[in-house]
Amino acid sequence: MPTMEFQPFADREAGMSHSSGKRGGWITFPFIAAAVFGLMLAGSGWMMNLIVYLIKVFNVKSIDATQIANIVHGGVNLLPMVAAIFADSFFGSFPVVAICSCFSWLGTVLLTLTALINSLRPSPCKNGSSFCQHPSKFQFAVLFIAVSLASIGLSGTRFILATFGANQFDEPQHRDVFFNRFFFILYVSTAISTTAIVYVEDINWGLGFGLCAAASFVGSAIFLLGSRFYRHDKPRGSPYKGLAHVIVAAIQKRNIPLPSKIEDYHHEIGGMDKITAAAPSRSLWFLNRAAIKTRGDIKSDGSIAKPWRLCTVQEVEDLKSLVRIFPLWSSTVFLFTPITIQTNMTVIQALAMDRHLGSKFQIPAGTVIVVSLISNCIFLIIMDWFLLPTWQKMTGRPLTPLQRIGIGHVFSMLSMVVSALVESRRLKIAHAKHLQAQSDATVPMLVLWLFPQLAIVGIGEAFFFPGQAALYYQEFPVSLRSTATAMVIVVSGIAFYVNAALVDLIRNITRWLPDNINEGRLDNLYWTLAVFGLLNFGYYLVCASIYRYRNVELKVASPASDTSKNLESLT
Repeated sequence: MPTMEFQPFADREAGMSHSSGKRGGWITFPFIAAAVFGLMLAGSGWMMNLIVYLIKVFNVKSIDATQIANIVHGGVNLLPMVAAIFADSFFGSFPVVAICSCFSWLGTVLLTLTALINSLRPSPCKNGSSFCQHPSKFQFAVLFIAVSLASIGLSGTRFILATFGANQFDEPQHRDVFFNRFFFILYVSTAISTTAIVYVEDINWGLGFGLCAAASFVGSAIFLLGSRFYRHDKPRGSPYKGLAHVIVAAIQKRNIPLPSKIEDYHHEIGGMDKITAAAPSRSLWFLNRAAIKTRGDIKSDGSIAKPWRLCTVQEVEDLKSLVRIFPLWSSTVFLFTPITIQTNMTVIQALAMDRHLGSKFQIPAGTVIVVSLISNCIFLIIMDWFLLPTWQKMTGRPLTPLQRIGIGHVFSMLSMVVSALVESRRLKIAHAKHLQAQSDATVPMLVLWLFPQLAIVGIGEAFFFPGQAALYYQEFPVSLRSTATAMVIVVSGIAFYVNAALVDLIRNITRWLPDNINEGRLDNLYWTLAVFGLLNFGYYLVCASIYRYRNVELKVASPASDTSKNLESLT
């Protein structure tokens, strides 16, 4: 006799309702695309050059500037989770994006004023001079408010726009096309801001930040103009409360034996009938007790009488999906940590290298990071048009999200090795020219030497960024859609804070990172990160080997079923 075991739906729509079925579709894409382009152009324009602005305008020491940038980057990448909670639980995506886009504009306007008004910044000095004037508390306060507002604006729009855009479509294939175009626009806008706007900022900070403010305003305005075409999502209350119900209910019923009958478990009213109703999955079985019906749990109309004592099978499975994915998620935190350190240190290296191309043009230090973005965009196109179709023809199956993330781990380690070799060469030249004692000295080594490590990082990100987005969107409960997309960048935010703590630790126990990197051993840090990445890759392989993807529908399992074949098709 076949038995049925619950497998969560991958595209279950119960977690979110929509207003008008006639709204949405591709007519909304130009408005959303313009908003993404404008807001990301503004956000990347000020954030990518923040280290240089702190050093050259606010007279902050180089390593201290990287630490401040770590905190800002971490906040920008963690705050999307807060925005996702508000969008999923209370307001919906549209109001959150609209309000945060206003914060983005206000923050960039205030940043522009710090560059234009002399009283809002300290007097200029040469980099490394001991006679530099430190910014006053008032000047730091104005800068803090400006950066905070701009950070909130960037955090609350970037990935909430991804969820909002995906909600405009009913067909999964249309959502896939939207996500591809969304990330392409995201990378292109970031690349443009990291080159053109950063270049303008190095010439005139006021004009550069003014362009950021203008881009933010135009993007926000176009987004609001499309309001009548959008499908506005209507959240049904906090999904996090339901997850908490599962934990409390399972603890309260910890002594109740697990039943064998499907009828003893509570299912959502109107969600499953008696034919399709199923028992919870066997994994994390102790949580199944939260869905066991006991006397007094159900009202006469079939609704739950005690929410903190009884949950639906769907709520139990939603929590299980989050618990199962946590080890994989934790491994990606330590995947991003070396990359965030490398990103900041590359800017410091560029400041100490020859950035001239010809006799007149000089590459801005903050612009070198665009190499990874360009590499990412190019490789995404190569993957879509050649690598992924070729892989599927050769193996008969697509490249899975876990495989993509694993390949990203390998490229991250390779990038650290290349970074260590390049920095070793830079230090040898600095010592040969006796430049280690000069804090503002330019080592006669072209900044082009930094490009290979950045290109490798871009290739790695082309694998693990889409891999993470696909994994979280597929595996998270549908009621946590905004949270799922936000998790892609939240991982990076945590990594920036781990980065800050790790750099502080290294500065306290070694002499690798002095204010003058020509006197330090940044190459030793890169070698350490390469070893660290290898250990983390081993941890990831263990987590990935025991993880099983969620099925997209209910499976009927019998003792003679080909379970191994089903699992093989998923992995």
